[in-house]
Amino acid sequence: MRGGGLLVAGTTSDAGKSVVTAGICRWLVRQGVKVAPFKGQNMSLNSFVTREGAEIGRAQAMQAQAARVEPTALMNPVLLKPGGDRSSQVVLMGKPVGELSARGYHGGRQQALLGTVVECLQELRDTYDAVICEGAGSPAEINLRRNDIVNMGIARAARFPVVVVGDIDRGGVFAQFFGTTALLAPEDQDLIAGYLVNKFRGDVTLLEPGLDMLLGLTGRRTFGVLPYAHGLGIDEEDGLRVSLRGAVRESVVAPPVGEDVLRVAVCAVPLMSNFTDVDALAAEPGVVVRFVDRPEELADADLVVLPGTRGTVKALAWLRERGLADAIARRAAEGRPVLGICGGFQALGEHIHDDVESRAGAVDGLGLLPVRVRFAPGKTLARPVGEALGEPVEGYEIHHGVADVRGGETFFSDDAGRSLDGCRVGAVWGTHWHGSLESDGFRRAFLREVAAAAGRRFVPAPDTSFGALREEQLDRLGDLIEEHADTGALWKLIEQGPPSGLPFIAPGAPS
Repeated sequence: MRGGGLLVAGTTSDAGKSVVTAGICRWLVRQGVKVAPFKGQNMSLNSFVTREGAEIGRAQAMQAQAARVEPTALMNPVLLKPGGDRSSQVVLMGKPVGELSARGYHGGRQQALLGTVVECLQELRDTYDAVICEGAGSPAEINLRRNDIVNMGIARAARFPVVVVGDIDRGGVFAQFFGTTALLAPEDQDLIAGYLVNKFRGDVTLLEPGLDMLLGLTGRRTFGVLPYAHGLGIDEEDGLRVSLRGAVRESVVAPPVGEDVLRVAVCAVPLMSNFTDVDALAAEPGVVVRFVDRPEELADADLVVLPGTRGTVKALAWLRERGLADAIARRAAEGRPVLGICGGFQALGEHIHDDVESRAGAVDGLGLLPVRVRFAPGKTLARPVGEALGEPVEGYEIHHGVADVRGGETFFSDDAGRSLDGCRVGAVWGTHWHGSLESDGFRRAFLREVAAAAGRRFVPAPDTSFGALREEQLDRLGDLIEEHADTGALWKLIEQGPPSGLPFIAPGAPS
């Protein structure tokens, strides 16, 4: 078989589409199936750079890892990176092509991209045995259906069956399943094969009468009930969907190797991007990672991280308004550790000239690193490799800002000691490289430096492998599908397409 597939839709955003798609990919590849993930259009500030230098959503890169294939731009041809409430940068086939308002995009530009999206999906279908597509938001967003290229639009174009995922932990999942189906046109309803319950806690037998009633109401079965799983820690798509007050990044529950824990405070700047950079820190035994938005929350932190952002100038203003800028400056003066990544690195510099992202022109940075940044119209997209603190390190770059480093110590260098990126002054470090902390040796060396500067008797675990932990998490997703879903029925959908004779549920889509 070649070119089969299905679409994993959701009753809401964050219903679990990304993890279910990844889980199905991992289950299939363990059965010897050559499988690829696909999402026609993604809206996310968490992105990744492929080997060919294309920017795609991090969720699709994670799903490709679940499928044990190299991620490519084909897997996420359209990426929208919000720059505010009403506009986004449009990334097409991995390259930025402009900034559009929501009205401008949904008013015509989106539909024009359907051909590209379908072509990318077809190329994957020609290459792989199966393609598992992820939808976005809900397929029943009736105000957007006409121009849809990610939910029922792509399912109808490919004649793919659709499995709708609902988060029962939020409540109301039966109404969500029924209402989602009943708001679709007959041609779309013909593709809704059934449902998948996600994040269930308790005795599944108590749920079964409701599933039977749902079958009677819709003529569609439920393909599984996935239990609530703690500590998966996989890459989110659209930002932290929890209150930042006291939010702790999911991590392994393990005591520190040394006598002390290490506390990391991540400043939750506006338009925060690639906050998954701190996942590798949270994976270390004895490292506690929190997202913070008040200066007093930095007081007991051993390391403060300024993460990436799609709005460096906006982030600077936010840091100053909240008093965080002064608190960070005091830390630096006291020799207490601070790390800036990408936009956070730029904010730590002396001066920024931005006629591209914010169009604010000349803006003063925090002045903690001898760096001047000028924003360029073109975007740097790269997968650099080097060394730092005597250890090999690799990462990926996604930024418009070009840094002119005018002093400080070298941070990332090549094997000849020539500076590649970033710099260090005292206990303040900065780099454009996302993902560098996933390099195990470098992460341990960096944490040792942080612990020494913070006066903590913290010792990094000698055997923590972030790559191995990620593989374990992806295997857990595959286990969830294999153990709690009807895999025989899912395979039949992938191979044979939508079931025939599915009933229409009134009222259907508005005319």
